[in-house]
Amino acid sequence: MIKVKDIAYVRFSAPDLDAMEKFVTDFGLVVTAREADVLYARASDPSPYVHVTELGDPGFRGVAFEAACEDDLKAAAGLEGASEVEKIDAPGGGQRVRFTDPDGYAVEVVFGRQELAPLPVHRIEFNWGSDRRRLGDLQRVPAGPSSVKRLGHAVVRVSDFRRSEAWYKSRFGFVTSDEVFIGEQDNVVTAFMRCDRGDEYVDHHTFLCVGLGEPGFDHAAFEVEGIDAVMAGHDHLEKAGYEHHAGVGRHVLGSQIFDYWRDPWGHVHEHFTDGDLLNAGHRAERHDPVTALGTQWGRFGT
Repeated sequence: MIKVKDIAYVRFSAPDLDAMEKFVTDFGLVVTAREADVLYARASDPSPYVHVTELGDPGFRGVAFEAACEDDLKAAAGLEGASEVEKIDAPGGGQRVRFTDPDGYAVEVVFGRQELAPLPVHRIEFNWGSDRRRLGDLQRVPAGPSSVKRLGHAVVRVSDFRRSEAWYKSRFGFVTSDEVFIGEQDNVVTAFMRCDRGDEYVDHHTFLCVGLGEPGFDHAAFEVEGIDAVMAGHDHLEKAGYEHHAGVGRHVLGSQIFDYWRDPWGHVHEHFTDGDLLNAGHRAERHDPVTALGTQWGRFGT
C-alpha cells in the first residue's frame, strides 16, 4: 500500500471537443493544450491539468491520484494489478502507474508532472458582522466564469461498495471520514474517504464509491475561492444555457457550499468552497441518508 497525497485529474471522452472546450471554459477552467483528439484544462493552482477529454463516445474514462514521492510511484507498480511505471505523454510530462478497479474504471497514480505558474484569482477580504476587515475597499465581483482553484474530489457508483472500498484503501491508503448506511446501520453503502497525511489537514473527502444504482460516474468537484465565486459561476453558467443539477446549498457531511452543473453530455461537475479539513485526529461516524443528503441551508436539488 502507498498513501496518495491528493486527486490529480479526471478523464472523460466526448464526440465534440469544441463543445467541451466551451463548457470547461464557462465552468472556470483554462485550456492548457489541445490536440486533434484530446483536450487538457487546468485550474488556477500549478497543476498542468485537472480535466482531460479524449475524442470519442461520451463517457467517464477514469481518475488519477498524486503519489507523494517517486519511491511511492515505484512501489505502486508492485501492487496487484498494476502496470509498470510509464512516461506520461501530456502537458507537464511525468510518470504514471495504471490500474483497473473492480468495476472497470481506469485509475492512474502519477508523479513528477511539471507544474505551471499559478493563475491570478480575485480575492478580497470579507466583512463579517463581528470582524470588519475590508476597510475602504469596494467589493466588485467580476462577472463571468468562476475561477476554479483545483480539483477536490470525485465520486463513482459501484456494484459492491465494500469490495471497492477495500480495493482503494488497500492500494492508495485512503481512510474514512464518515460512513452512510441505509436501513440497518450495518448496511453501509458509501464512505467519504480522505487521503491519509497523518497530522496534516486534508479535505474531508477525496474519493467516494457509492454502492447504489447502476455503476457509473457520479460527479467531480472543483474548489473555487469563495461564496462569491460560487454565485458568479452560477449566474454565468445559467446565462450560458447549461443544465443545473443541484444547489446552491451547504452540505452537512463535509460542509461544502455547493453548486452542481451538467456538461453537454450529462456529466455532473460541482463548484464548491469552504469544506471541512481533517487530520488523523478525526473519528469517523456513521450517518443515515437524510443526514448524508441533507443541507445546512439551501437544498440538494434543482
